[in-house]
Amino acid sequence: MKKILVAMSGGVDSAVAVGLLREAGYEVGGATMLLRDGGEAEAEEARLAAGRLDVPFHLFSWKEEFRRAVIEPFAAVYREGGTPNPCVFCNRALKFGKFLDEVLRLGYDGMATGHYARVEYAEGRWHLRAALDTAKDQTYMLYALTQSQLARIVLPLGTFDKAQVRAKAAQWGLPQASKHDSQDICFVPGGDYMTYLNVHGWPPTPGRFVTEDGRDCGAHRGFEGYTVGQRRGLEIAAGRRIYVVDKRRPDVVLGESGALFSRRVAVSDVNWIAGEPPAGPVEGRVKLRYTARAEACRITPEGDGASLLFSEPQRAVTVGQAAVFYRDGEVLGGGTITGGAK
Repeated sequence: MKKILVAMSGGVDSAVAVGLLREAGYEVGGATMLLRDGGEAEAEEARLAAGRLDVPFHLFSWKEEFRRAVIEPFAAVYREGGTPNPCVFCNRALKFGKFLDEVLRLGYDGMATGHYARVEYAEGRWHLRAALDTAKDQTYMLYALTQSQLARIVLPLGTFDKAQVRAKAAQWGLPQASKHDSQDICFVPGGDYMTYLNVHGWPPTPGRFVTEDGRDCGAHRGFEGYTVGQRRGLEIAAGRRIYVVDKRRPDVVLGESGALFSRRVAVSDVNWIAGEPPAGPVEGRVKLRYTARAEACRITPEGDGASLLFSEPQRAVTVGQAAVFYRDGEVLGGGTITGGAK
């Protein structure tokens, strides 16, 4: 591939991806997906960076597609009692779905992003491997990629650390060199997703706090507002440390810390990056949330899902989050957590 379109967010990582590909001799363009009201500022930053790097720029306005593919599933998972990963929804449907389709329609050979991860071809297939900078590795959000997608994707930051990326941005005179990384969900500034859901037509579901044995502890502020493992913000004087240990719509179940641990985890909608599941159980490591450490685990394919048996019990297994499977630094695949058990 020699002609690459880079998905630019307005941040430093995707801007530097453009510059690195230019240095490597690719014919490069930049493009931003305008996905929500208020995203115009980031799109303008991306356009200015593309101009500074002297590459053509495209703007794709896909607000309605974003609503259907990301916002509505995001709300649905919360209302069902889970905790969603909207970046996974967006990567699957838009960034590596609709965007890649548009890349090919425009005559580019493939696409690139500013993700910290590596794509390699070996032994007759494509592999997704962790970034060399393990502190910045973003493969957790990329587990849904397929062989056909990986064949069209370049990830130039996989061998860089953040300091090197910022140094490159400064070298090229990009204003993003000193721009802080955003930690928020892009469409929920400040992370107040309860207010966002309420304002956009999904009001909180009333219900009760209950103990594991069914004792009523009073009304809560909305079923969607609590996450398994949560201790702060429960607004209950229990006389001891209590946690959200389960959610049974519309009630929120409270208990002690010991009730939060699971060795067995069920996963649905699994994507195997090799294109097919392994023939039997695999010994590997699994991350149950983006910021978690990958823990030793036996991964057993089961239909379109998998069962996970961890060597050590895992705390606060959360329905709706992704479970991502690794072996020797390679992503085997992943899916959506549907439950945990002792």
